[in-house]
Amino acid sequence: MRTVNAHLFSSVDGNVESPNLFQFDCFGPDEAEMMTSAMSGIDTGIMGAQIYREWSQYWPGVTDDFGPIINPMRKFVASTTLEAPLSWENSELIEGELIEFVRELKTTEGGGITVFGISVIRQLLLAGLLDKLHLTIHPASGGPGKRLFDGIDQPTRLELLDAKVSSVGNLLTTYALKSAD
Repeated sequence: MRTVNAHLFSSVDGNVESPNLFQFDCFGPDEAEMMTSAMSGIDTGIMGAQIYREWSQYWPGVTDDFGPIINPMRKFVASTTLEAPLSWENSELIEGELIEFVRELKTTEGGGITVFGISVIRQLLLAGLLDKLHLTIHPASGGPGKRLFDGIDQPTRLELLDAKVSSVGNLLTTYALKSAD
């Protein structure tokens, strides 16, 4: 069974939208190591239309940083507004419903699956399909913006798998969805 994970940058008040506005200069070697570890063995990505639009305009020309990882990766896009064919290499629209698609994808052969985008991460977390959630929590207020658990009206329990304070003062955490039993 393939695993599904996600990584988000969060402010201490829970904002996960536009982290460039609250990260300031708080990205160091520990954060890079966590991201590298989280991406190890990943060969498939899932994202929504908004992040696809943003990233497909930026990443295809990038040959350093995250570019060599995400550009060749097989990317599935959940969207009712985009039309095939998608322009970014190895990208295709998800046919049908996201949750059923990911359930089926987990049973196929391949490496790990990562999820990009707040709304898609939220949907998979609520459906019990997210195996690991990596959060880099910055010691800053994020102000207005989306929070991961906005609009969730059911209790959601996470199990802390790992936690570390980075050399630049961020809390690097890894969670799993805790079962209800």
